[in-house]
Amino acid sequence: MMRARVEGEKRQRLAAAWTFAIDEAGEWTEPSTIPGAASWRAARVPGTLAQALIDEGARFDELPPLDAIDVWYKTSFVNSTPAELRLHGLATLADVYLDGRLALRSDNMFDAHAIEVATPGAHDLHIRFRSVEREIATKSGRARWRPRMITPAGLRHIRTTALGRLPGFAPPTPPVGPWREIELIEHGALRLRNVHMRATVRDGRASLHVALEISGLTDSSAQLFCGGAEAPFTRVADNRIIAELSPPDARLWTPHTHGEPHLYDVSATIGAHRIDLGRTGFRDIRVDRGADGVGFALQVNDIPLFCRGACWTTADAVSLAGGREDCAPLLRAMRDAGMNMVRVPGVTLYESDDFYALCDELGLLVWQDFAFANFDYPFQDAAFRASVEREAAEFLARTRSSPSLAVLCGGSEVYQQASMLGLAEAKWRSPFFDETLPKLIEAERPDTIYVENSPSGGPLPFHADVGVSHYYGVGAYRRGLDDARRANVRFASECLGFANIADDAALRRDFGDDPLGSKLFAERIARDMGATQTFGDVTEHYMRLLYRCDPATLRESDPQLYLDIARAAVAETMEATIGEWRRGGSTTHGAIVWFLEDLWPGAGWGVLDAHGEPKSAYHALARAFRPLSLMLTDEGVNGLFAHLRNDGPQRIEGEISLACYRDGHVPVMKASRNVAVEPHDVATLRDAEFWGGFFDTALAYNFGPPSHDLTVARFIGANGVEREAFHFPLGRSAAKSQLGLTAEIEEDDSGFTLALSTTIAAQSVAIEDEFFLPRENWLHLAPGATRRIRLVARSADGKRPKGVARALNGEAIRYG
Repeated sequence: MMRARVEGEKRQRLAAAWTFAIDEAGEWTEPSTIPGAASWRAARVPGTLAQALIDEGARFDELPPLDAIDVWYKTSFVNSTPAELRLHGLATLADVYLDGRLALRSDNMFDAHAIEVATPGAHDLHIRFRSVEREIATKSGRARWRPRMITPAGLRHIRTTALGRLPGFAPPTPPVGPWREIELIEHGALRLRNVHMRATVRDGRASLHVALEISGLTDSSAQLFCGGAEAPFTRVADNRIIAELSPPDARLWTPHTHGEPHLYDVSATIGAHRIDLGRTGFRDIRVDRGADGVGFALQVNDIPLFCRGACWTTADAVSLAGGREDCAPLLRAMRDAGMNMVRVPGVTLYESDDFYALCDELGLLVWQDFAFANFDYPFQDAAFRASVEREAAEFLARTRSSPSLAVLCGGSEVYQQASMLGLAEAKWRSPFFDETLPKLIEAERPDTIYVENSPSGGPLPFHADVGVSHYYGVGAYRRGLDDARRANVRFASECLGFANIADDAALRRDFGDDPLGSKLFAERIARDMGATQTFGDVTEHYMRLLYRCDPATLRESDPQLYLDIARAAVAETMEATIGEWRRGGSTTHGAIVWFLEDLWPGAGWGVLDAHGEPKSAYHALARAFRPLSLMLTDEGVNGLFAHLRNDGPQRIEGEISLACYRDGHVPVMKASRNVAVEPHDVATLRDAEFWGGFFDTALAYNFGPPSHDLTVARFIGANGVEREAFHFPLGRSAAKSQLGLTAEIEEDDSGFTLALSTTIAAQSVAIEDEFFLPRENWLHLAPGATRRIRLVARSADGKRPKGVARALNGEAIRYG
């Protein structure tokens, strides 16, 4: 997906020579009233005021109240022919002056605008961004409910993002300024006004329908091209032409976990002019509600999916940068972790064209919330309603060709917020979400799935066993790991929020040598405003549950062990929960973790830290989300079950072994058997199918003393692929002992590998390297086995690996 380009037009990004000046009192009403002594300072565009101030050296706690002041941006430009000035996003209340005259007023951060520049020559451009707080003060009307998560409450009247206004887990940097690019376009003989592209699949046949609205259209012949096919355009109005074609043997776009995300270039010619219409893909997407009619399972091209991924926030919480170079590392990290869906929640914003294009390329499905969250929005106000309808239509229009856009959702926790406060359904249901948005989507993107709100679907919108849910039974509500099954989750569009602690190097960089003693670290532990607990308390609950430790005592007596158990507890909880949901027979068909990357350094919800580096949670999810995954589930008196899930398009064959050990290394039982799994299927084997008789693998019957304390399942495929899964029937342990852990560096033509082995089973082995990132981390090691972990250089400086591998239940080994 990309913006269409007509051959011969000239595009100039107005990104240089911008300056800004702050008007704290809001007294400068137009460019002529700006005092000559005003202080103009350098600014980046696209960018925000917070970014400009931080560029100057300001800290977060030194920023002025950004929503309380006015700020002016200015630059100049030259055009040689009549041109069009496109402003792709202004945050938020903006007056645009061209050569001293008011050319545009905007009150919606998400709107794009165009200004005609009729006269060639040099021009001055000024943009005034008015105070959001002063605008809120002019609004009236009482909300039926008031959320605590987003402040101030009057923000419900303003069409802007909640980012920067979320105390508890985000920096205080509300976006003010030209946050999206501004470009000058000098058109040629043809001027493309609108592109309507729709790629469809019906009965296995791919079709592409394209309509172009063009100024300067002549009687010249016009052709559409895609995938080796071409078709003539037909003129249906003075400035509108349409065409339809079907590429022969079109390969369908499929999420990368289940196939290939095939894309096709689309172009047109009109006479001698060529138009690049970007790329698109062909796919069919449906939702299966299940036999009881209340489930939620996506199917793409008739392939059933388990959707897994994380909620997106932004690539940069300060600048809101959304360029390809900003988004690509994070989206590639998602793909590399086996994720196949990214949810853009309503507390954020509509992302850039580059973001959706990257998702198209990487095979990541997009669940897009419209930018509504928690508030009781004034949809009854005609001007507000017109603004948000325009906003929604504009987003749908610019993402028409994107095959990755799969689910469109009315917003985040609007229905939940009201219903949890006890309001009756008649009070919190909204015609805007239930009627208006579905009509807009049917007109523009009928090939997507619409969800009225996240969560929604049940008698109460937050019930987990109906529709889509925000499931925090395992997590904020501190329930046992077995609740993941008891809750009968159908699709968790949000889940598994913990205070995820970054690695030691990141903590030292951001909080010094004593992070647990840092006031700043404590302040940045993820929390919900108004709650009696932080998510650090949630993480500590699972430390106690899994490792039977006292976190408060451990913080004082052994801070390093406290940090490591916190990291391990989160990793183990996440991996076990996802394994439960992906097992054979599960009714759960989606798990979207809250969220991908921390918005600033701290123990945030992100599975990546604020610098984009993986935390323990990321590595656990990467194992749990693999297209080919091996899982063990404790089925009580029914035994231990091994599940081999194959999401890919090829049949998988190989051997699964099951081994039980006492004291972490003494063999008690071992057996193996051959297995084959068809594409997009799962094979489930009971332990009895390995043993050929009764053995209490899960220690459910308690006939005498425990025979073992560890069970390891290992799959070795005919193609050489290996998978492992671990079960600790007596629980996990952080008690230290000598394990015989070794770590050796190996080098080949493709780079460095770290070979790990142990005599006694090593739990939650963490690798920290000064110069390299491990592909896998926070992993268990079976006794007597060797695991080889690929190391990826942090930079191209030619350094060799150097670091430490430490086991939660054993020693730390230095290498390099």
